[in-house]
Amino acid sequence: MSIVLHGVSAGKGIAIGRAHLIVRGFDEVPQRNLAAEEVAVETERFEAAIKATRRQLEQLRNSIPENAPTELGAFISLHLMLLTDVTLSREPVDIIEDQRINAEWALKIQTERLSEQFDAIDDEYLRERKQDMLQVAERIHNNLIGLSNPFKISSDLLNDTIIIAHDLSPADTVHFRDQQITGFVTDAGGPTSHTAILGRSLDIPSVIGLRQARHLISEDEWVIVDGSNGVLIINPDDIVLAEYRRKLREFRSKKRELNKLKDTAATTQDGINIELLANIESAEDIKTLNKAGADGVGLFRSEYLYLNRDSLPSEDEQFAVYSEIVKKLKGKPLTIRTADLGVDKNPRWFGQNGSINGCTNPALGLTGIRLSLAEPLMFRTQMRAILRAAQYGPVNMMWPMITSVDELKQCRIHFETAQRQLTERNEPFGLPKIGCMIEIPSAALTVSVLLKLTDFISIGTNDLIQYTLSVDRSDDAVSYLYQPAHPAVLNLLFHIIRTANRMGKPVSICGEMAGDTHYTRLLLSMGLRRFSMNPANLLAVKDVIIHSHINRLEDELPKIIRNDDPEKSERLLKQLNEIVHHTDTALKSMPAD
Repeated sequence: MSIVLHGVSAGKGIAIGRAHLIVRGFDEVPQRNLAAEEVAVETERFEAAIKATRRQLEQLRNSIPENAPTELGAFISLHLMLLTDVTLSREPVDIIEDQRINAEWALKIQTERLSEQFDAIDDEYLRERKQDMLQVAERIHNNLIGLSNPFKISSDLLNDTIIIAHDLSPADTVHFRDQQITGFVTDAGGPTSHTAILGRSLDIPSVIGLRQARHLISEDEWVIVDGSNGVLIINPDDIVLAEYRRKLREFRSKKRELNKLKDTAATTQDGINIELLANIESAEDIKTLNKAGADGVGLFRSEYLYLNRDSLPSEDEQFAVYSEIVKKLKGKPLTIRTADLGVDKNPRWFGQNGSINGCTNPALGLTGIRLSLAEPLMFRTQMRAILRAAQYGPVNMMWPMITSVDELKQCRIHFETAQRQLTERNEPFGLPKIGCMIEIPSAALTVSVLLKLTDFISIGTNDLIQYTLSVDRSDDAVSYLYQPAHPAVLNLLFHIIRTANRMGKPVSICGEMAGDTHYTRLLLSMGLRRFSMNPANLLAVKDVIIHSHINRLEDELPKIIRNDDPEKSERLLKQLNEIVHHTDTALKSMPAD
């Protein structure tokens, strides 16, 4: 009998294959009481497991393939950071000594305590980081029991393997390319989990957050992963299998066609040119950017330079990174977002346990530009590095999480101070264009004032939607309320884009909506002419653009903007995409004049 499960879409596409279940060492943990003379030996065994885990993670980080997504190294570094925390590296030793129990059971006790602490965190994004802690603890446990690599796959599964796991760590995904894994599904995870991000970056069909999949699937059983729709089909019948094989052929054919668009201009049918930019995190991402034919970098997440280290990056270190990217872009623009730290991106020198100055809700605390303004030396150091890099090519700089014109004015004062400091040092520099992120409702509603002090703006739709609707999509209980097409969100977006266009200032979107083809035509109709996205989505968005006629789209926009029903918004959006598609098809069949 076939079973259909619905989860969260991670990597798009379709995978058909046989299931391989990843059984974790944490599933069964032995409990043993120790004699007094055994305690010291057991603590040494635990400490050896910690060292082995650190050695494995460091080796993995140093041997990441060149074609692996940049996020992979950052996530493995995060696991190394978690490993150094006393809550994992030392407190289990205290439990061994106090309770005289074996190391595996002590680690399990401590892991359960930490899990309860994560579950009590109000912020959903931070709460989801529990999975990272569990993955590190599991690796420690595997070393305790001598299971160095639980991710072994028998040779007869190599060509059509679909991984079924409770969760997957970043370290696990290192094996994906070598072992020709065609897809994966997990019981755990939400849209913002590391597993989801890696699924999208690896471009592997994947569905996460299925809850009970691992208990419903047998080893070597046929399964279908529909990553585009977030669906897993267990034991499909012949009819379903034939239909999905047809869909898979179509998907692969479509992908081959999309690859041909790399050098095609993103120009609509009525001759309007659209700028397609990429979101990146390191100089290595330039290869992927060029492969997709991006027009430049619309968002460089500079905060990754600050993570997984014991001290701030120096000005020269940052300058080296920024100038390398500018030179590799060969005249294409680079937009650097100053460090957007806080919430889930907390350096080691940044406070305790992810709580900034004791704040119980970091998302509303000292984060983004607030932290930069509270740490002026750090802020000016970064801006000096950006100014120095700007002498080598077109550089834009934007500030995150701006909420008011007062913050913008403070930023400009620090920017002018950074210029003056370089001048006093006789250090050559260029002048980047200045912009800010619009991701807070207060910024969206006062965007006309902010635009007077900036050269451009970029809309961060991920946060704008969550703050506007007061919902975190990583929370299963309320994720259905995360609606990019909600009338309130659409009216804010239209207001921002229309205001920027009226004032003659460039405006882009760098959130996930920019790379979602479901919203491409809607954003075009609103007047958006600059998109910035994960390079993996760029060709699909370009395909929609070159088959769109903006004049016709604009005719349909008023009924969508005037609508006040969220459910109707989705219906109208679907109609917009279907109408335009049919119109384009009809145009192609018309004889030439």
